[in-house]
Amino acid sequence: MTKPTFDMDAALQALREGKDLTGKDGILTPLIKQLTEAAMQGELEAHLASEDTANRKNGSSRKTMKGPTGSFELDAPRDRAGSFEPQIVKKHQTHLTDELERKIIALFALGNSYQDIRTHIADLYGVSLSNGTINAVTDKLLPELQAWRERDLEAIYPIVWLDAIHYKIKENGRYVSKAIYTLLGLNIEGKKELLGLYLSDQEGAHHWLSVLTDLYNRGVKDILIACVDGLKGLPEAIESIYPDTEIQHCIIHQIRNSMKYVASKNQKAFMADLKAVYKAATLNAAELALDDLEAKWGDKYPMVIKSWRDKWSTLSAYFKYPDYVRKAIYTTNAVEAVHRQFRKLTKTKGGFANENSLLKLLYAGILKASERWTHPVQNWNLTLSQMAIHFPGRLEHHISL
Repeated sequence: MTKPTFDMDAALQALREGKDLTGKDGILTPLIKQLTEAAMQGELEAHLASEDTANRKNGSSRKTMKGPTGSFELDAPRDRAGSFEPQIVKKHQTHLTDELERKIIALFALGNSYQDIRTHIADLYGVSLSNGTINAVTDKLLPELQAWRERDLEAIYPIVWLDAIHYKIKENGRYVSKAIYTLLGLNIEGKKELLGLYLSDQEGAHHWLSVLTDLYNRGVKDILIACVDGLKGLPEAIESIYPDTEIQHCIIHQIRNSMKYVASKNQKAFMADLKAVYKAATLNAAELALDDLEAKWGDKYPMVIKSWRDKWSTLSAYFKYPDYVRKAIYTTNAVEAVHRQFRKLTKTKGGFANENSLLKLLYAGILKASERWTHPVQNWNLTLSQMAIHFPGRLEHHISL
């Protein structure tokens, strides 16, 4: 086996002079080249010794390798019979390790543009990448995404938040708005889990029905509480698939929609009276406060009051629970936090060339966000106990005592 001739003294001197270990002209790059070539020579010698037929070395072929310490020219040994299949660096392999790909995907998952990724990789490794190469690497997320979207889910989720976010995607030469439907669940262990991403031309109750059907087909047979925004028809869509699920309309969405119709000069006073409704300690106190709100503002803003009255059964569901449960379900903030993560990733993108370019970026963001979802939410044991009381017979088979 050829011994590496790496000059350690020269490397130490270069290090003292402040030269980089990695990247273009990195100190370690010659060492990696020599060690790799020596290992391949060892592989070839072992291969020749194991063959029954006559065979021998046949020089080498040169190819450019992209490695974690920089790119370099590798002299790959060959045999006369052409039967040698190197393992440390295979015949058509151009990356020494998958570290570059991991780095590209990590940068991509942080929302970096292809230009930024090219710059980072060049600075770190002295390797020049094309947009096509970066796209080919990030496209490797697509099969993972498909498998993730089709994976089996748990039979029951105590809480599920449903919401949508919109993006511009190029279609037939022009950009059109499409909705990404996001379902975030809280599993029986109290840990967050993104159940799925679904793309549609527009947000609507009809498409939510197909989303919920897919959820059911993937194994979700029961949801205790579904937290939703104010989309008309969504509660009915949920009820058609999960008839025993309790619906909680997002209070924050309702407040925002209400304030759109209140004159700016009255908003402060109206908001103070409205706060007495949704911050009430009990359902009875909340209904009395709603009566007071109507008595004071009903003549000026009848449509606002009517909206609260019409949705009251689903707006007020959270009053039956203690504070630590209310905090989790009275808004869709949990899934909106996921959407904030998505917006960070996509804030520099005016639109997307196709659906896959959007979906693979959001999936990369999901992987990043879910790294933090390793512990149960606060007060989960108490919350689960409350739900066992309010939903008798629906949790017992799923809880390990």
